[in-house]
Amino acid sequence: MFQSKLPDVGISIFTQMTLLAQETGAINLAQGFPDYDPPQELLEALARHARTPGHHQYAPMPGLPRLRAAIAAQVARLHANAPAPDPTHEITITAGATEALYAVLAAVVRPGDEVVVFEPAYDLYGPAIRLQGGIPRYVRLPAPHFRPDWDTVRRVVSPRTRLVMVNTPHNPSGAVFSADDWNQLARLLEGTNALVLSDEVYEHLVFDGAPRLSARQHPELRERSFVLSSFGKTYHATGWKVGYCIAPPALTTEVRRVHQFVTFAVNTPTQHALADALETDTTDAHACGLANFYQQKRDHFRALLDGAGWDLLPVPGGYFQLARYDAFSPATDLAFANYLARDKGVAVVPVSAFYHDGFDDGLIRFCFAKEAATLEAATARLR
Repeated sequence: MFQSKLPDVGISIFTQMTLLAQETGAINLAQGFPDYDPPQELLEALARHARTPGHHQYAPMPGLPRLRAAIAAQVARLHANAPAPDPTHEITITAGATEALYAVLAAVVRPGDEVVVFEPAYDLYGPAIRLQGGIPRYVRLPAPHFRPDWDTVRRVVSPRTRLVMVNTPHNPSGAVFSADDWNQLARLLEGTNALVLSDEVYEHLVFDGAPRLSARQHPELRERSFVLSSFGKTYHATGWKVGYCIAPPALTTEVRRVHQFVTFAVNTPTQHALADALETDTTDAHACGLANFYQQKRDHFRALLDGAGWDLLPVPGGYFQLARYDAFSPATDLAFANYLARDKGVAVVPVSAFYHDGFDDGLIRFCFAKEAATLEAATARLR
């Protein structure tokens, strides 16, 4: 009889709630994708390269050299006080950050290794660790600010710790690692062989004038870190599934050992289009404008719900809003999410889905990466 390697895993909550939205006609504030298109110049670049002879065959396994060079140049401009990554030996183009996450875990986690995961956490983390024979060691981030208690983390790290997974800005809470958080992590790992996987797909979405800080900018962490980013988040093109991993040469070699057998290469016309976008935007106007773009959406969404009884938690970054609903219902978060979709016509995600044990703190997640009209229609129902 066949035995599943992940018998407790079904379809993701994001898929479930999107299907429910389609079934009920609810406005979908559940799954994390914009309802607007990428910049017009990027779409035109994609069309141009789709018509260019020779741009429909395999790209080089690590990614197009011109795209990796453009990433290196932008990272050098945006990551102050950190050396530019070597595009040849330190940057790998992946099929979205999801593939990069899996490739890193498959490359470095062996059976019995422990991986520290901060919860709530993106639902890929735990299953991908377990598929490698690793053991997730969960550390709960306390609401409402979802910042690590470093004394707790210190008690969890052991000689068996192979990797610490960081997500900043954080999904689902929007919490952002501060300089002190990076310093605390560096001190904690000093003298160990543990590595860091820093999931920075929302790297440009840091609000209220706070600095955007990466694991690469910390000298003690840079040599032990895999840093992941996503063009899907940066260019409102989640369906393109293009991301990248930056890591020191020895770590990049290990990622590529896996990447070549998972996808081998990412689609060629899209890589050319993204390279065009980066090469022509030498002032990084698009990337640097994202914080204000999404901060306005955050503030608009919160203003629309002001005075309506929702307890809206702080949102330092990202494009999700957490909210308590205890003024309306004592139901579980999953039951309340189903009620909102079926009875009020708004699909959301219950935050218990981000905990391995289903911990329910009475929170739901809204995605505010939507057109103003979408947010206004949804909040009219939520009020």
